Amino acid sequence: MDDKSKDTTSPATPPKGSSRELELQVGGEHLRYQASTDWLVLRKNDKPLAEMFYVHYSLLGAVRDDRPITFVFNGGPGAASAYLHVGALGPKRVSFNADGSLPKPPARLVDNTESWLAFTDLVFIDPIGTGFSRVIEDLEKGKDKPADSAVGPKEENGDKDFYKLSRDLESIGELITKFLSKFHSWSRPVFIAGESYGGFRVAKLARSLQQGFGVGLSGAILISPALEIGLLDGSDYDVLQWVDVFPSMALAALHHGRSRALSKGAALDAARAQVEAFASTELVSLLVRGESIPEAEYRATCSKAAAFLGVSEQFVFDRGGRVSRDAFVRELLRTERKVCGLYDASAVAIDPFPDREAFQGADPTLYAVERAFTSGINSHLREGLGLETERDYRLLNFEVNQTWKLDGRKHAFELQVGATDDLRYGMALNPHMRVFITHGLYDLVTPYYSAERQSKLMRLQPSQREKLVMKHYQGGHMFYVWEQSRLAFHKDMSRFFTGQ
Repeated sequence: MDDKSKDTTSPATPPKGSSRELELQVGGEHLRYQASTDWLVLRKNDKPLAEMFYVHYSLLGAVRDDRPITFVFNGGPGAASAYLHVGALGPKRVSFNADGSLPKPPARLVDNTESWLAFTDLVFIDPIGTGFSRVIEDLEKGKDKPADSAVGPKEENGDKDFYKLSRDLESIGELITKFLSKFHSWSRPVFIAGESYGGFRVAKLARSLQQGFGVGLSGAILISPALEIGLLDGSDYDVLQWVDVFPSMALAALHHGRSRALSKGAALDAARAQVEAFASTELVSLLVRGESIPEAEYRATCSKAAAFLGVSEQFVFDRGGRVSRDAFVRELLRTERKVCGLYDASAVAIDPFPDREAFQGADPTLYAVERAFTSGINSHLREGLGLETERDYRLLNFEVNQTWKLDGRKHAFELQVGATDDLRYGMALNPHMRVFITHGLYDLVTPYYSAERQSKLMRLQPSQREKLVMKHYQGGHMFYVWEQSRLAFHKDMSRFFTGQ
């Protein structure tokens, strides 16, 4: 371990990073790479405001000018990059069972033979307040721990500008440009990749990185993205959210053998086409017309919806065709006292309180994996890469999520918060940029059909349409924990990076 690995005590100066040369076998190919960790100090008027942590993997012996470099981040807001880092893209990953379920503790790291390092250098970025990234004022005041929202009122922490939409994007753009300068990489092909709200960031940055920071993008990868925030929650008075989530719920019912409208042995693509056609026609008509729809048609449509979802007709009748994801995940396997995951409805857990009206258990797809990724990233950074710091690695910082502000509004009634327009703008600004959008089919939080539907409303020219790839895999929000999906995703991304 070299001298760089020693921590410092001054809160105004970030800890020392680490650097090691390591090896990885990918598809019979022997890869030697350098793994480096470090912090970038973000400033305003020469005053240091925050320390942004990143991990850099570079292939040794590669021709640098031709080799792509990809900047990667997750979402939340408030999520660190560990999910993509030790879940799918980095040279080490947390070991899951082949079906995406967790093995018994402790979590185990294995060589990731599907690492993107085979075709691109990687930089994993932890936005401020996540991972090891911190607001300096919090460090100086000794408030390095996230506030506990369950115990009394919160004391205002640090510079909350970083917990706002625009400043968050600016901080990522600042890190990317300073990194390119530090490592003399401005002439290299640059890609960006983000998951969930990170996909929202990618779409926004497809515009601002190129127009505001002068970074020409070769590609943008959106993984389980939330592109239009207003579509994430439904009400009795809208339509789109109910339409978007319906296919994912129906496919989850098919996966569990509960759908009465989809054959268990049917090809997945054929099942998708069938349920998407229903959702975009008959279901839309019911949701739009409300009480004006004839009773016979109303009951027939609700009956068909219930058959797709594998629930009772009365369950759908009582909700007027608007079946929420929260109600669905409890109802589908209620007779087995099991609940499905919101982020991956193929995953199930025991409902500890099946007779209570509100679900009071842990979501099997969010909290269950927290221990695996927390253990995995800490083991990898501290033991595998030799980083020494007393800071806690914040995998999920709910204070960031709850504090998040939209600072781009001009008026209180300006409610549309989305990123699809920015993606369209970026694609028009740079017609050479390629885009890859992907989802897990059983994700009920950011459903795949939303991106499918929106992509067909972007009015792209044929030449632009050719550069937009849309592909989805079995699994949920983190579909890459499924072995089959991770293998297919890696193969598709290899083709994407090489332009095939």
